[in-house]
Amino acid sequence: MKQSPEKHDRVESDHPQHQDLGRRLRLSRKSKGMSLAQVAEAAGLAISTISRAERGLLALTYDKLIKIAEGLDVELSVLFGKSGESFKSNSLSVARLGDVQVQETATYRYEMLFADIWHKGMTPMTGVVKAHSRAEFDQFIEHPGEEFLFVLSGQLTVHTEAHEPVLLNSGESIYLDSGMGHIYTSAGEEDCRILVVCLTR
Repeated sequence: MKQSPEKHDRVESDHPQHQDLGRRLRLSRKSKGMSLAQVAEAAGLAISTISRAERGLLALTYDKLIKIAEGLDVELSVLFGKSGESFKSNSLSVARLGDVQVQETATYRYEMLFADIWHKGMTPMTGVVKAHSRAEFDQFIEHPGEEFLFVLSGQLTVHTEAHEPVLLNSGESIYLDSGMGHIYTSAGEEDCRILVVCLTR
């Protein structure tokens, strides 16, 4: 079933990074010979969501990006990297300060690391949790795989569908099944900064 855009996705913007991602999304869709409706159907999202994302008018949460990549049958990194290549044996890649692809929503700021490496076994990112209340989300976020989170600064509350909320302080971490509905909110006055590594099963 197609879904309507969710509250935590609704960031209207003409930010260059949103436009870059939108262009790559549109190019990927056209290279597959797919219509907006076909991508929306394959991803289980609303046509308007795909259309606005392609025009750089809508920032998408990580779970929606994964659904779109799966609907297009492409690596998630393809949507973020301007160019790239698959990770190979004996490879080594270094990310310098600022070497990130940013995706910003009303609740999170995602800073994707190593977006130019395709077919990775994990997806590392840093980020900022802008949400401070569970009420800022319409629903839990879920995506296949496992997730590691480390609090770099501030305090964080981890909310899940199956467990009581967990409060994490700076220097603490959590490992969870990302297929279980989950959201993160900053617990203190300041926005919490985190390191996240997602693994696809």
